[in-house]
Amino acid sequence: MNIPVVEQILFANNTLAEDLRRKFDAAGVFGINVMASPGAGKTTVITGTVERLLNRLKIGYVDGDIATSIDAERIAALDVPVVQINTGGNCHLDANMLAPAVDKLPLDDIDLMIVENVGNLICPANFQLGTHINVLVASVPEGDDKPYKYPTMYRGVDVLILNKVDLLPYIPFDVERFKHGVRVLSPNLKTFEVSGLHGDGMDAWVDWLAEQVAGER
Repeated sequence: MNIPVVEQILFANNTLAEDLRRKFDAAGVFGINVMASPGAGKTTVITGTVERLLNRLKIGYVDGDIATSIDAERIAALDVPVVQINTGGNCHLDANMLAPAVDKLPLDDIDLMIVENVGNLICPANFQLGTHINVLVASVPEGDDKPYKYPTMYRGVDVLILNKVDLLPYIPFDVERFKHGVRVLSPNLKTFEVSGLHGDGMDAWVDWLAEQVAGER
């Protein structure tokens, strides 16, 4: 029986992702893969995360984007090592793209590596990167139906950050409907409600992340 091409691609990707995980572990690096739809505010959340951890952890950052280095420049301004990956149209990062970027980072001098994936709620869920946890940033303006519309993404992550909760008084968003959809797909998913812009809830997320990094050492 012939193996479908997509299965071959995913198998090759996952094999390389396992190699990357071994490299991270050997260097004592904890990696997170941050995913979101465009406009969910993942770069704002990442920026706030880095700012709060600069005095506690040594951080590296990889930015995946279809074009431009706008997000990478924001993080580079915080004086952390940054590597840009422009996918040229691909809607996700994969392990083959990440591997050469990782080689450009001083892994031995990094505790936490943050990978910002391409803004998309479909493709990134299928490609492992070797990171220790997958993080999804959802946002109130996107609507409370996203767990129902994009189950693969919500089923494939370890942490959910609901961003822009400061807009709840102004936007129709049923928090309980949203959480129910999440629980059905991932009953044990760790969830944080934050405002990346104003900082609400960010300390809880950052403290939890720092604990995960410490636990891997």
